Amino acid sequence: MSLAAQIGFEPEEGRGPLYRRLEERLRHAIESGVLKPEQALPSERDLAEDFAVSRITIRKALDGLVGNGLLLRRQGAGTFISGRVEKSFSKLTSFSEDMAARGRSSRSEWISRSEGAVTPDESLMLGLSPGTPVYRFNRIRYADDFAMALEYSTIPGFALPDLAVVHGSLYEALNASGTRPVRALQRLRAVLFDGQKASLMGIEPGAPGLLIERRGFLEDGRAVEMTQSWYRGDAYDFVAELNDLG
Repeated sequence: MSLAAQIGFEPEEGRGPLYRRLEERLRHAIESGVLKPEQALPSERDLAEDFAVSRITIRKALDGLVGNGLLLRRQGAGTFISGRVEKSFSKLTSFSEDMAARGRSSRSEWISRSEGAVTPDESLMLGLSPGTPVYRFNRIRYADDFAMALEYSTIPGFALPDLAVVHGSLYEALNASGTRPVRALQRLRAVLFDGQKASLMGIEPGAPGLLIERRGFLEDGRAVEMTQSWYRGDAYDFVAELNDLG
């Protein structure tokens, strides 16, 4: 089935600029799930033939969707439906839980897993004495085989029995050990991916991203997690619910 038939677009129907009507039909198809995350679109030439419109119309419609983050252009690869995810800043959930809640599969590719003594920076952030053992988990996080984030976590030695208990979800392993954090402090800032991180993510150096720095705490106040997560700027939206406290 052609894309035009799939989304039900007819050039002669509707009012307003043709490119705008096409843009809105594509937007609706993406938001309703007719077009799936990471699905590749045909070339602009093929789209123009399929929709019976000019390539200029196609380009303007796609530009609007790219600007709103619904489409991604990848150099040398084409145009794809964005795999954007909304991450709530008001809920303490893991990457695996976020993906499962959205019907997407998650997995990790390990960069490194190690055990060692706490560094001065880790000691300060986690409130640990010099020489305290910690576990470090560095990995690439994927959703439906799409690289979404780099994650660098440090966990105090008391929180886990050993490295091997962490397979997929770190929070699942902490929960099984009775040391899952119950609250966290998070800081978000805009960053640019350097060459090394960009290479790991399969994106261009200098691509925009979002860095989340999180410290998780147990009920008794002890810090149990220090994580830096580098999220793709073209794949994540962070949202927070605000209440008027009067």
